[in-house]
Amino acid sequence: MNENPQNSPYVKAQPPVDPSLADYANDFTEIVDALPVFRPTIGCIVPAYNEADSIASVLDSLLAQTRLPDVIHVVVNNTTDDTVEIASHYAGPHMRMTDGIEQFTEIFIHDIGENPDKKVGALNYGFSLIEGCDYLLGVDGDTTADPRAVWHLEAEISSDTRVGGISAIYSIDDSQIDGTMGKFLIAGQRTQFAAFNMQNMLRGRNMAVLGGQFSIFSIRTLQEVMIDSKQSTPWVKDSEVEDSLLSLQIKSAGYLTKISAQARANVGGMTTLRGLDAQQVKWNFGAIELMWPGQRGDTKGQPFHPNLRLRWIENFSMAANILTRGLFIVLLAASLSINAFVFSPVWLIPPLVALLLNFRTAWSMKNRNGRDFFFALAWFPAEIYMWVRIGHFLRAWTKFASNKQVDNWAEQAKAERGSGNAFLFPLIFATAFFAALVFIWLQLPAVAQSTVLWIGWPILGITTIIQTLTMFGTLVKRHRGYRV
Repeated sequence: MNENPQNSPYVKAQPPVDPSLADYANDFTEIVDALPVFRPTIGCIVPAYNEADSIASVLDSLLAQTRLPDVIHVVVNNTTDDTVEIASHYAGPHMRMTDGIEQFTEIFIHDIGENPDKKVGALNYGFSLIEGCDYLLGVDGDTTADPRAVWHLEAEISSDTRVGGISAIYSIDDSQIDGTMGKFLIAGQRTQFAAFNMQNMLRGRNMAVLGGQFSIFSIRTLQEVMIDSKQSTPWVKDSEVEDSLLSLQIKSAGYLTKISAQARANVGGMTTLRGLDAQQVKWNFGAIELMWPGQRGDTKGQPFHPNLRLRWIENFSMAANILTRGLFIVLLAASLSINAFVFSPVWLIPPLVALLLNFRTAWSMKNRNGRDFFFALAWFPAEIYMWVRIGHFLRAWTKFASNKQVDNWAEQAKAERGSGNAFLFPLIFATAFFAALVFIWLQLPAVAQSTVLWIGWPILGITTIIQTLTMFGTLVKRHRGYRV
């Protein structure tokens, strides 16, 4: 029996191929390949306030993107410098070739003059110009991004309809920083950003705050937020942290707020104590308003909102840092004053764990450098920066507790201009507080002094043990290959 099917008489003969049919198939394939592929549209808003030193770099960064935004609106508000003049040189259409594909964008410059709503007013003005787009890209007037940042953000947000917004991974470019104080403060801010970003990444890349520095939002999501919150605009002017509140509203509307796995951007850092204090106090004050139960003006506290869990952890962590450091200084000075201090090597464990944690944070940075490692391993710079942050924390809570209406946006603007001495208040208060403690201590009888030390050291020991175990848990946690 012949097993070869080709020689079998029962195999059905194949009809000859019609050449015209083959030509038609080829033509059809070419027509299909030539059809335009759907690409969502991205409208970019750049709110700018006195950004003459950085606006050119920001626009150069946007025009260098492998995925150009479809339109870019620079909304200049309350400016007193040359921001409008510099930005106007970029107005008009721009073309870029990427992998053989032409991309077009157009830049518009809007000078809206005096604007009482400041950045929020600029953002809402820009939103009214790009409502027909699919996505909104918010970029601060001092933020530059990696060339593939927009491409990554678009790919991530368009791949999952549950995502309402995605933030880039933020850091600060320290290559052009001059002066010892500036370099010190920028190193501290880079470490602070890195730790915050890694915390969010290890929580399923759920971002507590979609920072306005470089984030992309779904227009549909923003429109739903406006309906749910009974707002006429996405951002509201009565919050100190407009991006934190919007992030909460996006989450409450049923959407996810994420941090990108790959998109990166460098934000403008603060190089003076005065400017850093004003910025951090504004951020902390706004977060406290959102965390605190009840109504403060038009801002309703949402203490149990899932996006605020990390905020609560940060505040409890800062409170623990204040307690352990303050108690140690007081008890050490008190013990030395009566020759009752006995050194134990065990007390070196907490700073050692903190040093290792700072080193691991520096190692987790994608663009780490020697300055980052020095900041971590020298221990002293990181410890000083922690005391600076404690001052911001105490100032924010004091302002909140006073219930005094203060325009923290104006305070930050004034501080960035070099005015105001509010940043010195924590130092003045700490000096007066410890002076009062010294006076009281010297008035106590020997028995009372011994009793204070007998009670104080165990309290400090227990608190320090808990804090050290928490730091150790963070130290040994796997980073899953993430780089911040």
